[in-house]
Amino acid sequence: MRLKPICHGVSAMLLTLATGAAMADPSSVTLYGVADSFLQYLNNGGNGSVSMRSGGNTGSMFGLRGTEDLGGGLKAQFVLENGYNINNGSGFVDTTAMFYRQAWVGLSHDAYGSLTFGRQYEPSFRIIYPSDPFRANEILSPLAAGVLAVDRNTLSTQYIAGRASNSILYQSPVLGGVQLNAMYAFASSITQPAVATMGNILDLSVSYSGYGLFAGFGYQYQHSGFEAVPGLPVALTLADTEHFSAALTYRIGIVNLMANYSYNRAKAVPERSLAATLGTSRSYNLAEAGATIQATSADLFEIAGIERSVRGVDDGTWGIQAGYDHSISKRTNLYMRVGYMKNHGAGTMSWPGVSVTAAGTSQTLAVIGMTHRF
Repeated sequence: MRLKPICHGVSAMLLTLATGAAMADPSSVTLYGVADSFLQYLNNGGNGSVSMRSGGNTGSMFGLRGTEDLGGGLKAQFVLENGYNINNGSGFVDTTAMFYRQAWVGLSHDAYGSLTFGRQYEPSFRIIYPSDPFRANEILSPLAAGVLAVDRNTLSTQYIAGRASNSILYQSPVLGGVQLNAMYAFASSITQPAVATMGNILDLSVSYSGYGLFAGFGYQYQHSGFEAVPGLPVALTLADTEHFSAALTYRIGIVNLMANYSYNRAKAVPERSLAATLGTSRSYNLAEAGATIQATSADLFEIAGIERSVRGVDDGTWGIQAGYDHSISKRTNLYMRVGYMKNHGAGTMSWPGVSVTAAGTSQTLAVIGMTHRF
């Protein structure tokens, strides 16, 4: 991918700042958020259960968004966004992080794009998100299930996490429907949901939107790291991993057809390492196809089919999920989800937060929930 236009955009933005744009308007700050709760029935390998969970349609969260007009088309911007579980009030995924979802500050210019710093959405995630009928929801999207699957054969193969800490992101302006995104993220460490250290990340994407069509391509390279896995005597090596992603959507009237594909290729781990001994760094691919149907202004139907396949072994999963959203106001809607996943071989995929009873088993899900935005 040519980076010359990106470099020119960054240079022009910094030059504009250096020349001293006059302040035009005072800053504005907006408080926003989502409260989402649902009841879930799950049949996990023949074992049924009912529970209450959070964030099945849209993640429960609250945030602050601010902007200041510096004049001449230049703006200062920031976002701070927290994730939480409304069913018990706990923090989402990482209770040690005040703003797990987003935390960034930067500059944007009408003509040159934006340059931002902090914890941000990755370019590869940005192109996949529009092509998932369930919006890559971290709890009930089958695509998220495929990405976050806890699978022995791929424990050392890193996945696109969606967000990256310690990152620098450049987004070009949209020209003729085309937009470029480039990110570089420095190494980071976490203690939840597992103790892990991730290496530096390079992520590039290009997308086109127009005439009812959206198409995007992404490439991400993650450098190696380490993760503490329960039951293993030492930390497991996370292999250098390349991610190739493609997404396509096309709107025909009230129907939006969607598809995406990703290939996640792990590089060789050190010889005689635990990862090499256990064979935990196999490559895998994910493919999803589906659609949304806006039946009325208040009624939306979703459907998606997904397949996850690990290269070189009998380890895979296919699944299907359907959904229905009904808006009862501009800020409040009710939703339902039903889904089925069938693992084969060593496959252990299920919805995020659900551990399968055994490899090769099936899971069935039924959900009813409510989302309120403020």
